This record gives sequence, structure tokens and C-alpha cells, in this order.
Amino acid sequence: MSSREINLDGGEISILKALGSSSSETLGKDLVEKVSIDLAGAEFVDAIKGLMAMGYVDADKSGFYSVEDLGPVYFRINSGYAKDLKDALNPQVERPKSKRVRRE
Repeated sequence: MSSREINLDGGEISILKALGSSSSETLGKDLVEKVSIDLAGAEFVDAIKGLMAMGYVDADKSGFYSVEDLGPVYFRINSGYAKDLKDALNPQVERPKSKRVRRE
């Protein structure tokens, strides 16, 4: 999957930026504090569950239904999607490939 195929809404982008591009874990209560300005409680839970359903975000617990349930849960970006997500969050204009060919 390339970064062009990843479509994210504003809430999902806010969550991914708050998680950062490293593979370190973030505690749910810290994540809520970083993102709470942008999202209401139910929107936040829906967005994080959507990211988990797509496989972009991993958590040590998946049974949460409210922002209060997120406090003790650790979240991190799935390392398999880290580069594609980073590219999707920071789109760069692709340079055309060189037409020069290596001769053998």
C-alpha cells in the first residue's frame, strides 16, 4: 500500500501526529490530552478504533468504549505502516525518475 492509497480524516490525522512516527508507545490518557482540543470524546474513540481496524495503530487492549476507558491503554503506530503513514501525513511532490540507464 502506498501513501497515496491512505485516506485520513482530520481526527485520524490529529491522533497519528500525536502518536508520532516512532514506534514508542503512548499512554491513552496522554494521547487524549494531546488531541482533546480537536476531537470530542465519541469522535476520538471512533477515530482510534477506525485506525486500529485498518491496522495503522496497535493497542494493548481493544475493549474501550469511552475516553475514560482509554486512560491505561498503550497505543503505538504499527511499524509496518509507519513509513506510509509518515508519507501520507507529509506529502512530498515525487520527483520524476531519471531516464538515465546503467550500462552493463
